[in-house]
Amino acid sequence: MAHSVSVRSLTVLFFLSVLAGCASSGGDITVSVAPQTAFVGAGQTVQFTPTVTESMRGVVWSVNGVAGGTSTTGTIDANGNYSAPNVMQNTSVTITATSVSNKRKTASATASVVAPGVVTTTNEPQVAQYTINPPADANVSIEFGTDTSYGLTTWMQAAPTGGGAVSIYVAGMRANTLYHMRAVIQFTGSNTVDDSDHTFTTSAFPANEIPSVTATTTPGMTPQSGVELLDVFESAQTPQVGVEVTDLSGNILWGYLANSPAGYIADPAKLMPNGHFLIQFGASQPDGVDSELEEVDLGGNVIWQMTAADLNQALASATCAGCNITVVGTHHDVAILPNGHLILIAAQQQSLSGLIGEPSPITVTGDVLIDLDQNHKPVWLWSEFDHLDVNRHPMSFPDWTHTNSVVYSPDDHDLIVSMRHQDWVIKVDYDDGQGTGNILWKLGYQGDFTLINGTDPVDWQYAQHDANLPTANSSGSFRLMMFDNGNNRVLDSDGDICGATGQPTCYSRVPIYTLDESAKTATIDWVDNLSPVFSTFGGNARLLANGNVEFDECGPFSTPGSVIFEVTQATPAQTVWQMQIAGLWAYRGYRMPSLYPGVQW
Repeated sequence: MAHSVSVRSLTVLFFLSVLAGCASSGGDITVSVAPQTAFVGAGQTVQFTPTVTESMRGVVWSVNGVAGGTSTTGTIDANGNYSAPNVMQNTSVTITATSVSNKRKTASATASVVAPGVVTTTNEPQVAQYTINPPADANVSIEFGTDTSYGLTTWMQAAPTGGGAVSIYVAGMRANTLYHMRAVIQFTGSNTVDDSDHTFTTSAFPANEIPSVTATTTPGMTPQSGVELLDVFESAQTPQVGVEVTDLSGNILWGYLANSPAGYIADPAKLMPNGHFLIQFGASQPDGVDSELEEVDLGGNVIWQMTAADLNQALASATCAGCNITVVGTHHDVAILPNGHLILIAAQQQSLSGLIGEPSPITVTGDVLIDLDQNHKPVWLWSEFDHLDVNRHPMSFPDWTHTNSVVYSPDDHDLIVSMRHQDWVIKVDYDDGQGTGNILWKLGYQGDFTLINGTDPVDWQYAQHDANLPTANSSGSFRLMMFDNGNNRVLDSDGDICGATGQPTCYSRVPIYTLDESAKTATIDWVDNLSPVFSTFGGNARLLANGNVEFDECGPFSTPGSVIFEVTQATPAQTVWQMQIAGLWAYRGYRMPSLYPGVQW
């Protein structure tokens, strides 16, 4: 009897020890999985990593409760590599790690599967639209190129809060070429997903609608990277793609054919902060006739437009001082301000009497600056008739001022304005619409500055185009550059004019000034004297990021054509790169980093 009790006691002790061992081997086990949420492209793989305490035996993986998963939900191997299914709509699954030592010990995570994007055609033959639907907060960009190394990228766009569709135009592709592209999705606080590769074959504009463009780089030289934006005069016979973007080899990458009559001029086109182009169209003469200002996206869609009639209707109902006038229309340039306002140049005509040496009455064409707010409503107007002497008209009167550029001065919030037929660049006290409107200074012959490093009057600018700021500062002491066409250049103190009988021929130049607004000095820092080249109209000049200067010169009216040069600032300048445009004049041609704000190609 004693022996029997002893055996039962030993048996009980054995089972108690087994239970204690199970408790010590399984009771303290904890399981976790990282990451807690992972995003993965359809058909792609992402790894989950388990952490298991007090055990060397690891975990068993399951997807939506099925060990190893299925072809529908995706599969996961023993190392935690989850392979997503080839879904066509976003989906999510639960990934679970279960301790081998204690099946009651588990941890779960979420795999969010992103369906492939969709690539479609647009109104532009060389632009694709790529749409993808991130399921959470994310930023999306598109990589593209002629093979799967891609090489180029669009800008980055944010998905709606919480996720949603993102559509990006893929622009910058050559005509009649197969391209590869894929979306890159950067999820906020999580991993990045590359979409599967897509292909897209571009088409082309009809050959008779695009200019003949050739470009060459000087051997041993390296031009500033980017693309070239061209605003060309359309042919009077055939509607032309008036705005083009080319690569530095002269291949058309993007273009826009406006719904306007043949012979219209794009003057100019500018890339907006939202990635659209703002394009000013109009007839060549007189300035502003039948004008149309258009905001156009990369897909060739008109987002917003304002005709001359639309502008006059807006002026008629405006409440700003002096705004209730009638204009011919907008022309030549528009400034895009940091606050979203636009400064337009518009021609105005007045019938005047009593002008010295002129018939009475005479219809004089001058210009006004109009400030449109974010809703495209006029909120400020400045008229040259109120601030300049109409009896001063050195060129082409009664086309009195022929204003051709306006630039916002970020330091003092004023406006820098080029008036071709006055041979002046002026600064207007704008102060974001709160200024006096007074002219603060006049730069040029008979203006307010003393010329340094040049001979007055011959080395001032004449009939200039595209006055612009080559550096960030714009007040006090700062730099200003332009294309000096040289029409009616004053040669000496006697007032002799180039091109007159017995006088030297006219020529064009590209000067860079340093202006001291306090001392009223204008120092010529650098100049490329283009003699004997004489670009009678058009043209522009810009300082490039690599320190080189780019300028565009037009041929005479008798011979349509333009040449764009990138040159060094050496003396004499050396040509780094040039582009020839046959049969059409380029009003402006200049380098952009890419077709996307903030992106350098």
